[in-house]
Amino acid sequence: MTGTAPAPFTADDYRARMARAAQAAADAGLAGLLVAPGPDMVWLTGYTPTAVTERLTLLVLAPGRDPVLVVPTLEAPDAAGAVGAPALTLRDWTDGKNPYAVTADLLDTSGRFGISDNAWAMHLLGLQRTLPGTSYASLTEALPMLRAVKDPAELRLLAAAGAAADQAFEEIRKVAFAGRRESEVGADLAELLRRFGHSQVDFTIVGSGPNGANPHHEMGDRVIERGDMVVLDFGGLKDGYGSDTTRTVHVGEPTDEERRVHDIVREAQEAGFRAVRPGVACQEVDRAARAVIAEAGYGEYFIHRTGHGIGVTTHEPPYMIEGEEQPLVPGMCFSVEPGIYLPGRFGVRIEDIVTVTGDGGRRLNDTTREMVLVD
Repeated sequence: MTGTAPAPFTADDYRARMARAAQAAADAGLAGLLVAPGPDMVWLTGYTPTAVTERLTLLVLAPGRDPVLVVPTLEAPDAAGAVGAPALTLRDWTDGKNPYAVTADLLDTSGRFGISDNAWAMHLLGLQRTLPGTSYASLTEALPMLRAVKDPAELRLLAAAGAAADQAFEEIRKVAFAGRRESEVGADLAELLRRFGHSQVDFTIVGSGPNGANPHHEMGDRVIERGDMVVLDFGGLKDGYGSDTTRTVHVGEPTDEERRVHDIVREAQEAGFRAVRPGVACQEVDRAARAVIAEAGYGEYFIHRTGHGIGVTTHEPPYMIEGEEQPLVPGMCFSVEPGIYLPGRFGVRIEDIVTVTGDGGRRLNDTTREMVLVD
């Protein structure tokens, strides 16, 4: 949506975020941040360009300087209408002029800058040609935790998105599975997410039977059969903030092995959740969930990290993975989603979004984690 942002945020909120980002850049030894259109720009300014084109749009943040948005003249009216615009200085440029020269006037000619991961290569190269003394680092690499700690308004939006995804699951479990294609069930899920308030559906994974052993299976034309385990992983954006949840259902009565594997994953998910508390390293969440699955003899079949952050995107830092020593901080939000994937047979994954509280964690998904039987 051009020039708009979720209602809870004001120009003062965006001003505070930009000041915090500029200070974080200084603390990291950077001369500033260069933010291209995308999630970081939305989070920092509330502005989404009408269309992301070859014309340079760039937010320039530097310690001790006012934030400046470099924007094509033809898009300046929309930028001026963004909620965060009062906290910005707009610097527009017209076709035929060199936008990199306009930007160069705002930068330290020999500084090192953090730049958005999704900035176009042509723009980065244009800046390097104009300012050969500058250097650049990926924003995610330089400031991975920039958006990681959510404020109370963000937490409310994430909770609402999670509740909407829960409503979608409660409805999808009522539909017929047997005899229908994965793609048909996926279309039902997407429609339900929109019905319950999502403006954007990012994914609807429906992995039935052996397809469930592929964690990111793209739903296809396979006809779901009685006796299938079905992995349902779905989410998107509601009011600008993400949902992402997974439940594994069974069509008809499961075998003893299927029940056992589902129970192991459920116990692993609970262990990961119980490991969440302030000061604990992200990797400890992964270790807690992984230990349950390994002790049950299925360690080689848990083939991905335990979780990822969520906010204005459905995947972002922090990551619950071995080697990530970032301590958990109240306000962080991320998934806890262990799984077991038996090639050629079936898979099981259970996922909740969890936020760190003052003394532990709180789930933002509340549907049952017990095995659900569907028709």
